[in-house]
Amino acid sequence: MLTRRTFITGASASGALLARYGVGRADTWPSRPVRIIVPYPPGGSSDITARVIGERLSQAFAQPFIVDNRPGGGGNIGMEIAARSPPDGYTIVLATTAHAINMTLFKKLTYDTVNSFAPVALLTENPLLLVVNPALAVKTVGDLIALAKEKPGGLSYASSGNGQSTHLSAELFSSMAGIKMSHVPYRGSAPGIADVIAGHVQLMFDTTQSVLPHVESGRVRALGVTSKTRLTTSVGEIPTIAESGLPGYEAIAWNGFLMPKGTPPDIVAKVNAAVVELFSVSAVTERFAQLRATTRPTTPDEFGAYILNEIEKWGKVVKDSGAQVD
Repeated sequence: MLTRRTFITGASASGALLARYGVGRADTWPSRPVRIIVPYPPGGSSDITARVIGERLSQAFAQPFIVDNRPGGGGNIGMEIAARSPPDGYTIVLATTAHAINMTLFKKLTYDTVNSFAPVALLTENPLLLVVNPALAVKTVGDLIALAKEKPGGLSYASSGNGQSTHLSAELFSSMAGIKMSHVPYRGSAPGIADVIAGHVQLMFDTTQSVLPHVESGRVRALGVTSKTRLTTSVGEIPTIAESGLPGYEAIAWNGFLMPKGTPPDIVAKVNAAVVELFSVSAVTERFAQLRATTRPTTPDEFGAYILNEIEKWGKVVKDSGAQVD
């Protein structure tokens, strides 16, 4: 059973593992390159986030923080690799909303988002955009819902993989709207949106970081944003989905750092402190603002509590939608 106390205080027990693994303390860490596992392909919002922060951490610690893309399995392959990695401070994994969702979406996981990792820091939060291929004869959320009701199962939507926020945001939309659409999962946001642009699938819920450039170039049309507030872009203001035909709808994607369970707490604290400090640098916050992402510094304990809340929230969506992956 997952408990808030288990996750938040779990890192404190890792000190007993120091001798077993021969790991160094924070005063000697890092003495070699640190790997940041990203469970998605290059080009998506999670990859962008990891690279922006990894570059800054490399500068701060005078050691390379190398992004290692390990896509597949709805974000599970990279997490499995991270969970099996030595808890020596030289593996970080970028977790996302999907890794809260997967706790109830997948019947079998070889890792546990709570018990296999030590929370380090929440990095960014950002809304998603509902976008369609411009050839689709809809201009608003209301138009899309009406068309989907006319053609049950006839519209297909891309996602960055089973269990991703891009998947469950669409499932939540379908459930609330009383419609049925066909899900086409991809191995990341980039190939999914590429097929929306090509017209192979009609629509997608994707993060602003990944899809906004395509909206502003006219390659896809944005119908609404999943946040409570409108999004201002170079092509005009994008209304919320809630105000555009689906009252009460909201979904936010996030990225955060975890390390394998048993990583020394002083190393976890050192990474957290560096991330928090980076978020006070205007160049960093401005970069994420350009990507329509909000930086949100937390302590490890706060991030642990945040993940538990996300597991509970999305678990309800999974159960209500009936989504399930073997």
